[in-house]
Amino acid sequence: MPPPAAQFASPRPNRYGSARIHQAGAGAFVSDIFREIDEELRRDNLLKLWQRYGRYVIAGIVVLLAVAGGIVLWRDHLINERKALSTRYFAALALAGENKDAEAGKLFADIARSGGGYGLLARFEQAETLAKTGDKKGAEAIYQAIAGDSGVDPEFRDLATLLSVMRGFADADAKTSIARLAPLTEAGKPWRATALELTAAAQLKAGDKAAALAIYKKLADDLSAPERLRARAAEMAAALSP
Repeated sequence: MPPPAAQFASPRPNRYGSARIHQAGAGAFVSDIFREIDEELRRDNLLKLWQRYGRYVIAGIVVLLAVAGGIVLWRDHLINERKALSTRYFAALALAGENKDAEAGKLFADIARSGGGYGLLARFEQAETLAKTGDKKGAEAIYQAIAGDSGVDPEFRDLATLLSVMRGFADADAKTSIARLAPLTEAGKPWRATALELTAAAQLKAGDKAAALAIYKKLADDLSAPERLRARAAEMAAALSP
């Protein structure tokens, strides 16, 4: 018989392995068991969740893939469409450069109906082509339509007004031209310098030499105006000065 102290010093072998387990080792062993149980519970819960909602997850993934694929296809379509419009637009410009105005006008009109950036450029070119061929009313109608189109950026709407006044300047009433140009001559407007120059010309046409001279002097001193325009304004100011 071993002494009583020896009985307590050497615990009996257990079913998990070592014949002796120190206190710290026993704690780690128990912790591992609880971790395994916790993982089993998690797997069981995940399995239950998958069985309940798995088909919805798969359906959601399928929808996401379909949407992503649709976006890619739509982008490719837009890129190809823009390339096609670009090719047609420059082909129309080439026709106009060869003085084939009738053919160019038809192609510009067709591109204009497509909308977008090239569509807007085509509208301006179509108006220019009509003006070149003598159809002033047709050109004016296009310019007026662009100027009144709320879907067009303000700077292009102002440009349409400016070109409309320029094209019809010879036949238009001077006061009407001045009134139409007035909003374009405000500070910060992109076409301000050109609108002022045209306004000065309209003032001369109306017989108001003093008003025209004042505008030309202002333009000649305006460092923000294009250099050539300033030079023209200085020449006109010198010619009109008493």
